[in-house]
Amino acid sequence: MLDAVDNAATDEKVAVQEIVSEIGDRTTTPVILVVALFLVSPLSGVPGIPTICAAIIVMLALQALMGYQLWLPEKVMAMQISRSALERAVQWLRGPASWIDRNSHPRLQYLTRGPMRMLILVQCAVIPLGWPALELVPGVTSLAAATIGLFAFGLFARDGYFVIAGYIGMVAVPMGAVLLVSAAMG
Repeated sequence: MLDAVDNAATDEKVAVQEIVSEIGDRTTTPVILVVALFLVSPLSGVPGIPTICAAIIVMLALQALMGYQLWLPEKVMAMQISRSALERAVQWLRGPASWIDRNSHPRLQYLTRGPMRMLILVQCAVIPLGWPALELVPGVTSLAAATIGLFAFGLFARDGYFVIAGYIGMVAVPMGAVLLVSAAMG
């Protein structure tokens, strides 16, 4: 998938449409995964990026819940990122992606199908709702995006272990955010 994103970087500016075209528009979970991975990368520190990514993930998760094929507004598809920023993000993500590829297999598939799939998609739609407010707290959106990335990858690879890791992250991230805010205020 990272190769597909990297292949989209043919000009100095890369539009979201070019990235989606390379990934393929038949399913939303790979696109949710890519958007979440962008936030796990250093791009999460760019003001506004977590909010934009949150809106995209919520929209995609809701589409998947309703059974629709991938659709994004024309303005979102036309948004651009510099080729160098995209290449840096992809390069940074290759290390974790390599580990994930070596360690993922179809396991506990019942956690990725039917009602469990719907529950995960609901989580993917709800978790990003707080990102605009948390954008200024370093690392929180990256951790929450990692949780969504685990969920999306678990669905995509039909690997329930990654789904379980996503649920662990779903509990750990808010607890960590509360601790961070408490430490900062007290």
